[in-house]
Amino acid sequence: MEAKKHFGPLGIVALPGCEKLAKQVNAYLVAWRAGRETQQAGYVEDSYLIDVEITRYSGGEAKAMLKQTVRGYDLYIMVDVCNYNMEYDLNGHSNPMSPDDHYMNLKRVIAACTGKPNRINVVMPFLYESRQHRRTTRESLDCAMVLQELVGMGVDNIITFDAHDPRICNAIPLAGFDNLPTSYQFIKTLINLDLHEQFDKDHVLIISPDEGAVERAIYFANMLGVNVSMFYKRRDYTQIVGGKNPIVAHEYLGESLEGKTAIVVDDMIASGDSIIDVGKQLRARGAKRVIACASFGLFTAGMERFDKAHEEGLIDYVLTTNLIYQDPETLRREYYASVDMSEYLASVVDTLNHNASMEKLMTASDKIQNKLKTTEGI
Repeated sequence: MEAKKHFGPLGIVALPGCEKLAKQVNAYLVAWRAGRETQQAGYVEDSYLIDVEITRYSGGEAKAMLKQTVRGYDLYIMVDVCNYNMEYDLNGHSNPMSPDDHYMNLKRVIAACTGKPNRINVVMPFLYESRQHRRTTRESLDCAMVLQELVGMGVDNIITFDAHDPRICNAIPLAGFDNLPTSYQFIKTLINLDLHEQFDKDHVLIISPDEGAVERAIYFANMLGVNVSMFYKRRDYTQIVGGKNPIVAHEYLGESLEGKTAIVVDDMIASGDSIIDVGKQLRARGAKRVIACASFGLFTAGMERFDKAHEEGLIDYVLTTNLIYQDPETLRREYYASVDMSEYLASVVDTLNHNASMEKLMTASDKIQNKLKTTEGI
């Protein structure tokens, strides 16, 4: 095995379905580095994108081929496992790519590197299989197996955002695992909505929609200096539907919502049933406005139910990031706001490529306070 250098030339590989975000990240890096003085070869480039080709055979099997050398590179492989808009031919049928397909493409690209990069970093904003992060019965522990497999293939660092359960990093205690927050970008987007809301404990309340999101909601609330309340999911443990115990009701634990803006903070919106039910209960308890903030908008059952919820006044705004695929129809909704994470991700890549500390990027409290000082409120 070749000895690893202090750092190497920067290379970004965008897997199919992640090209848009990669191009945005690349544009920031090109602009920033063009204005810096350096003697490092390959530091200032017109582009840091490395072309990759995924070839599919008629039977559905595939291979990956890099179009240039990556020997000695500090490589960042970007993959969006949630991009269902990508398709491939399988025995004459058009087949939408599943998270499994995207993950296999990632492994193909790593294999195509044949151990030559100085470092391999995987940028996987939505952590593959992150909802299967713990074992409660006779079931597979998928996320832990994925992380260990990637490390076994030579991956030095895994970069993700708002992991469903950050403790999953314990599966690879000797490897790099950066679980990045999205709070500052959400605060910026909320401020830019210009809601004319006084942002203090008397007017705003952060809501955790379930037990699993409490820590995330508390962090969000502490950064903003407001209070937090929560719901817990009362489930029917006598049956299993769709692989899980069905939710009987969302029970509220917290202070009065009368006349306040409720900001619901979670890591993802899947079908949307839970968040809409929470919005309904918040309104029933007197909330003036309901805003849903989730790092990842999967919207697996479509946007029509959100259209109806918005028309009925249950949810005023829905905010999710551009870290995963966004349907153009979703972006056109008047109540939807996209949270741009490309500049932040570019800063992360730039920092790691210099072997610099990530502390300022991981803790955004100062940036949040400075942002809040520029406005009288949200």
